[in-house]
Amino acid sequence: MSGTARSGFGGAIFDVDGVLVDSPHEEAWRESLRELMEGPWSDIVDQTSWSPEKFTPTLYHERMSGKPRTAGATAALEYFGVPDIERRVQEYGEYKQEMIIRLISEGRFSAYDDAVQFVVSVKQSGIPIAAASSSKNAKLFLERVDLSRFGAEGNLHGYFDVDVSGRDFAQGKPNPEIFLTAASELGVEPANAFVAEDAVNGIQAAKAGGFGALGVSRADDVDALAAEGADVVVTDMGEIDLSALARGELVKKS
Repeated sequence: MSGTARSGFGGAIFDVDGVLVDSPHEEAWRESLRELMEGPWSDIVDQTSWSPEKFTPTLYHERMSGKPRTAGATAALEYFGVPDIERRVQEYGEYKQEMIIRLISEGRFSAYDDAVQFVVSVKQSGIPIAAASSSKNAKLFLERVDLSRFGAEGNLHGYFDVDVSGRDFAQGKPNPEIFLTAASELGVEPANAFVAEDAVNGIQAAKAGGFGALGVSRADDVDALAAEGADVVVTDMGEIDLSALARGELVKKS
């Protein structure tokens, strides 16, 4: 991160879904809405713009990714013009939650090796780390990631110094409350910490909170993350210069 005087980063904060794990959130949102529309809600399909093929990755990443469950459900139903949204949001959210628990239990997700190795390297360099996901399922994912092949012991959840994931914050991203809470619990000022995020609203939240922002592009959205002010954007976290973190800089290896 250029242009900012600091002795070095004193904390690192990581989103989970899309940064550390390739989770089935998008699949769960898409398929649970399809099942509702083809079943209990079939009587209102003609009043909406919904069709299975219109629930695209772009819709998920631009409108839903990184948001708490109720906000994510609301965004999708508003997009498709579903009537009686207030009445249907909770049902959709609960339906999605049942599906994602099932997908997690079936092992239908994977960790990003580049990200797990980066987390381990950051902590081994002496920088405290926090997990900060809007998802209440983050712990379930992280507990299933074994660190033995990354030069550490235990599971990924237990490796974090702080986890503020899934808490009921008053405001979701792009409000920085979740990251500010993580920094507070790590005991570090935002200016001396960085956030790793894959979603546009996550980068917005990081910048609004005064953090360094590391954009992780998993969805061909390098330009979109950069446009929100990410200090650096990578497609592989192994591209980050670890030695520069000690100088408070977010840069790629030369």
